[in-house]
Formats: sequence, C-alpha cells, structure tokens
Amino acid sequence: MNKFTKITASIGPKCEDKETLTKMIQAGVNMCRLNFSHDTGDVQGKKIDLIREISAELNTPVAVVIDLQGPKHRIGNFETEDKYPLTIGQKFTFDSDSTPGNSTRVQLPDSDVLGSLKVGDRILLNDGKIEMKVDSVKSGKVEATVLRGTEIWSRRGFNLPDTEIATSVLTEKDRKDLEYALTKNPDWVAISFVQKPEDIAEVRDFIVARTSHPVKIIAKIERPNAVERITEIAAVADGIMIARGDLAVEVPFEKLPAISRHIIRECRKMNKPVIMATQMLGTMVNSEFPTRAEITDVANTAYLRADSTMTSEETTIGINPVNVIETMTKILAYADSDAIANPYDWSRVENVPENDWSRSVASMAYLNKATAIVVFARDTDIATQISCRKPDIPIVAVCRESLIANQLCLARGVSPIYDEDLFAKKDAFNSARKFGVNEGKLVIVDEDRISLRTLD
Repeated sequence: MNKFTKITASIGPKCEDKETLTKMIQAGVNMCRLNFSHDTGDVQGKKIDLIREISAELNTPVAVVIDLQGPKHRIGNFETEDKYPLTIGQKFTFDSDSTPGNSTRVQLPDSDVLGSLKVGDRILLNDGKIEMKVDSVKSGKVEATVLRGTEIWSRRGFNLPDTEIATSVLTEKDRKDLEYALTKNPDWVAISFVQKPEDIAEVRDFIVARTSHPVKIIAKIERPNAVERITEIAAVADGIMIARGDLAVEVPFEKLPAISRHIIRECRKMNKPVIMATQMLGTMVNSEFPTRAEITDVANTAYLRADSTMTSEETTIGINPVNVIETMTKILAYADSDAIANPYDWSRVENVPENDWSRSVASMAYLNKATAIVVFARDTDIATQISCRKPDIPIVAVCRESLIANQLCLARGVSPIYDEDLFAKKDAFNSARKFGVNEGKLVIVDEDRISLRTLD
C-alpha cells in the first residue's frame, strides 16, 4: 500500500496487449477506462475480457470504466477543404441549410442546438481558438459576431459555455454503445457533457431497464452549468470526473484550479469519489520524463485528496505507457506520505457533524495510532464514506463480491480484497496481513459495529 490516490488509466492502441496491460496494473493502475469515442462493440468487449483475465491472474481487483462519447457537436462542411479567413468584428451565420459553407456562413447540423441558442451566448470553435457571440436568433438561423479567431474550416467542434442544450445526454450512438457494454457487466459508466441531475436519472433508468447488474455512474463535469449545479449532480451520481479538457475551454482558464478544488470539497461532503482528468502527464506521449509542472500537478491532486488521477493519450498512444504509470505511482506515493502538505486533513471536514460515524472511525484510528482500518464490505457505502473523511491510514475492504471490490478501486486509500472466506469469518487480522500490515492496532468496522483490536 504505497499510495492512497488511485490511478485510472485510459486503454488504447499502445497498451491493450496483455503484457503491457499486466505491467501497468502491477505498476499501480486501479481502474481501466475504455473510451467509446473511439473503438466500440466487440473491440472494446475484448479489452474488457482481457482486463478481467489479468485481474483474476494477479488476484488484484481492477475496475472497468465505460466512457461514453456524449453529444459532441461539430459544424458542417465548407465549399472547399481550404481554411476560410475570419476578421474580428465580422458577421457570421450558422443555419440549418446543408449546402456547403463559405466565408460568411456554415451549417450547424444539430437542430436542438439551433433551438437552444439565445442572444448573447458565446460559440467557441476549435478548442476555443475561435470565439463568436450570438447577435440574433431566427427560425433555423443564428447570426453572430467574430470576437476571436483568424480562420475556420470544415467539421470544427464547438462548445457553448452559456447554453443549456435541450437534448438527451445519451445520443443514439451512446445508447447502442451502452446497450452493448452492459452485456459485459462493467463496474462504472462515465457520462459525458452532463448538464443537470436529470441527466444522471435518465442514464440510470436506461441501465436499470436493461440489466440487474448494479453499475455505478460517473458524471463528467465539462460544462459551466454542471459546475453551477455540482451539489445536485453529485447527490445523484456515484462519482465525479473533473474533465479538464472541455471544461478548460468553456470556463476562463484561470478559474480551473479553483473550480477543481470546489468540486472536490463538494463531493467530499457528499461521500462521492472524484477523478482528476486530462493532461496530467501529457508530455509523456513523446517523452520518457514529465515536466516539473506535470509532476506538481499530479502531486497537488494527491494533496487535494482527490480519489484518482487519470491518464489519457499518455497511455493510449504514448511511447511507454508502463513508464507513465510507474512515474505517476512514484509521485502519488511520495505526495500521499506528505501529510503535512495536506490542508484538508481529517480534522477539517467541512459540514460533516462531529458525531458523524465515519468521522468517528477516522478519529478513532488517528487518536489510537492505528496501522489500518478494516471494513467488512457488504456494499461500497461504508468504505467509501470512511474514505471521504480522508484518513491518512490504509483502509482494507474485505468484500463479499468481486463487483464491490472492483467498484472500491476508485475510493482513495481503500485496498479492496475479494475473499468470501475472510469475509465470512470476519478475519480482520489475516485481511490486514494480506496488505503488509503485520503489527499495531486495527479499527474494525462491520456494519454498525466498530471495534479496536491489536494485531498479535
């Protein structure tokens, strides 16, 4: 147990073979993210099978996270493949006409977007390099003024930071992908471009209608309106991902660190785990060593007591995915051991009552200098709540089902073990020893019973 902060690794072409993936899990991967924006269907299904196979061979719980593409919006095509010049202050029109565009107009294929835009809304294209402001909205046509940008060309993606789009959070593609993914019994499903709590309810209803497998839902926070409603969204989701890629396009970049801290604090109050994502070790796509800024970014994620970091391109297409995980593990392990640098220690949990039972467990462990907290986990709730108090003491979760062990792979500081015999016998001592805890005191939690015992 050399790190408390978990690692979620995106799996792609450079790490989907058995040898590489095995080494990555051994190096510290706790969750494997499969991005359905790219491969779908059987291709992703084979990856899930491989992850389960490696997990069984290593006797190590590993969570499978299905990440749905969500409603990605793009403008239409232009008359030629050339780039068309833009001038600051010029007028530009978006409409429903499928005719190829030119220097003054282009199709905006999504009728729900056209129907949602209003005067004053910003339209950001090409990752925010182009900014326009809506001047007027007519039937099937939006006129805007160019505020930033020098050129535009076909199929650029766009973001609408000021607009709540009246559409389903699940596209037709997402529905097909999720329907297939549910046949493979994933542990988590990540939902892209969540705007409101009703989006989570919609996805949960879709899942429940198709499987009895209790899949947990991660809400990806990528839009300003999701940030504004984070408390409501976290209340109905099972976990949160701070998806800094699109989020940094839609909010002023200088606000991103403060927004991230705010989300982590809100989720901590509500006992919901948080993943910090995007460009954590981005330069390692082409380099064997991270930048000093990236090292600090990963460490700061641990200091903020987020539950997991996440890799993206650095493991999917990077030159050395195993080295990426080894590097991230080293940074997290050192940062996690540096409790002095943590400004949000267990004694400063905001809005958690003094008599909260999970706070009492963390306090008992701290005051008695316990070497571990052992939880007999019938579900994920108890271990997750204790984890959200952020004790700097290992939490060993003895699980009666493999699914529970997999889902607890996201909770900070929790080392899950699936062992029916240890669970049935309530064998806390041997459970702790499996993770190298051979002496000292144990705080033992079994449903509503809490006890303190000393290892023989």
